[in-house]
Amino acid sequence: MDIPVDRPLSILEEVKIQARVLVPLLRALRTELGEPRANQLVTTALREWSRRVFQEIGAKTPGSPVKKWSTLMASITSRVGTDVEMEVLRNDAEAVEFNITGCRYAEFFRQLGEPELGAVLLCESDLHVAELGGSEVEFTRTQTIMKGGQYCNFRYKLKQGAGEVTNFLPK
Repeated sequence: MDIPVDRPLSILEEVKIQARVLVPLLRALRTELGEPRANQLVTTALREWSRRVFQEIGAKTPGSPVKKWSTLMASITSRVGTDVEMEVLRNDAEAVEFNITGCRYAEFFRQLGEPELGAVLLCESDLHVAELGGSEVEFTRTQTIMKGGQYCNFRYKLKQGAGEVTNFLPK
């Protein structure tokens, strides 16, 4: 079935579509297999799927590893739009640092009662995106709103001389 779309879907719209399938499937698996086993199966499958998706995107994106990472971050940031509230702390040739202080994704998955699923689908994908930067991009994060933090702290350290980074953060 083809559904005509006049504009690209936001990431939140895509996630809501995915959740319509994943949440009932996960709950059925929990009934059949028990919660720990079902959660493990779904988490492992989604992690592998996400890593593969971003590796494929990276393989198709031209440029150095840092350029691949930067290009994908610019695309993601534009598609996130107003679904997150962002506080930019630093954005220069050595580091990109920001906090997400409000997150509609976390609100959505809390309403579903599935914040762990949201963390695997969304928050952990940040790790796969950072992997595109290879040794030129070091990513750290110690908390996310999805997992109960006050904010999500994104800290990217860029290897000296890594090259030009597309300015993907709002001013």
